[in-house]
Amino acid sequence: MSESKNIVIASDHAGVVMKKVIVDMLKEQGYEVNDLGPFNEDSVDYPDYAHSLAEQIQNGKADFGILMCGSGNGVAMTANKHSKVRAAVSWNDELAALARQHNNANVLSLPARFIDTHAAKKMVSVFLTTEFEGGRHEKRVNKIGAK
Repeated sequence: MSESKNIVIASDHAGVVMKKVIVDMLKEQGYEVNDLGPFNEDSVDYPDYAHSLAEQIQNGKADFGILMCGSGNGVAMTANKHSKVRAAVSWNDELAALARQHNNANVLSLPARFIDTHAAKKMVSVFLTTEFEGGRHEKRVNKIGAK
């Protein structure tokens, strides 16, 4: 497990079931998890949840975030509007690892309609236990923010 133990998680209606599985897994592993919802599959607007999660990262209340929506794209685009958020859409372990190693991503965005819960659990574990490599990547990551 990473040194960080403070995780914030949110989804839209498409990711509610997967989110519950991930929350349970993380709690079993000893992470502190702040689940921002939603808590049922009634239709919601994903930006509301993605902005709430991103604000937690932005304000230092959470070290890492996990987002889920149908494609993973909408929540990632929304979260990335916040200057201290680097949300990466991943659909396999390698992308989840590279998001941390090369991009120092602090939010993992999962496409709930395109992956199963087993794959999601594996990606979350890889994401949270992979360290940023720094070095040549640090300079590039520092250029990500808009001027």
